[in-house]
This record gives sequence, C-alpha cells and structure tokens, in this order.
Amino acid sequence: MKLIGSTTSPYVRRIRLLLGDTDYEFVKLNIYAEGRDELRRNNPALKVPVLIDGEQEIFDSRVISRYIAAKRGDRPLTWEQENQLTLIDAVNDSAVIMVLSKRSGIDVEQDLTFYNLQRERIMMSMRTLAAMVDAGGFAAWQYPAMCLYSLVDWLQFNDVVDFTGVESLLSFRDRNRDQPMVPETDPRG
Repeated sequence: MKLIGSTTSPYVRRIRLLLGDTDYEFVKLNIYAEGRDELRRNNPALKVPVLIDGEQEIFDSRVISRYIAAKRGDRPLTWEQENQLTLIDAVNDSAVIMVLSKRSGIDVEQDLTFYNLQRERIMMSMRTLAAMVDAGGFAAWQYPAMCLYSLVDWLQFNDVVDFTGVESLLSFRDRNRDQPMVPETDPRG
C-alpha cells in the first residue's frame, strides 16, 4: 500500500493517523512545486491524499477512510459521525481556500461575498464542532476524532482562525497530542 501526499495537508494527516502503524509507503510531495508532476500522474483531481493498493487507486481522504475501514472489517461510521466529518470537511475546505487565496496575494479580509461566506461557514461549523466536543462527541480516538485533531492543529499551525469562543477545540487538540502517530505526523517537523 502506498499513500501519496504532503506532510502539511490535514487531509493526508488524517489518513496517516488512521493507518497508524500499518505497513505502507508514504510518498511525500511538495504539491506546489516538483511534486506536481507526481500528483498529475496519480490523481486527475490534483488533490492529496492518494492511496494506491495494488491496482486500486483512491483519490479522496473520505473515500480512502472507507476503503481502509472495509479492508480491516471495521464497522461503518454512524450518521452522526458522517455529519461530524461533513462539518470538519466544510471548515477544512473553506480554510484551505482562505490560505491559498492569501498565498496568492488576495486580501481575504475584504468585504466580499465569497470570503464572507467562507468565514461564516468556518465559524458556524467550528461552534457546532466545539459543542460536539463539549458533549463528548469526540471522546473516542476514532476516525472523526483524528480528522478533528488534524483540522484544529492545521488551523492553529497556519493561523487561519481566531479560536475565541471555541477554545474547547484547542483543549481537545491538547488532550490528544500523545495519541498514536500524532507526534510523528506533526507538520512542524
């Protein structure tokens, strides 16, 4: 099994956490430079992660997680967990748009509908996720918790949002710093 991705992607990190100590090859790419050609060869959507298992190629972290769960014989996620992932992915997607826009020299703080909608989606979803954390919704270290951890750490690492009012997300991250593979997948080093 081979996982292709970057060390800074929260989508890749969640799969690395899910794989844990599974025997697999990690192909680390710089997807904005020389790794772009490798990405083009392996994923027509030009996204990471990509999982290659024999002849099977899978192009999206959510689908990869389902594939891994099926291979292991894990129970499918509940509808509540699927909703948790939808919120996490909404924040991830909007935050990536904000970061890439900033890196492209766009002022994302201007009063433009597109960026206003991204900020609204991020904060509404984060408030809901924080309430779920407070209610114990991410108590078990399962795939949704791994995704939330990857998101919160990535947001803080990239200084994307103000965590005022959703501090329980940072507390959740801090409580889970020592989970298996978390230190080894830290994008800072």
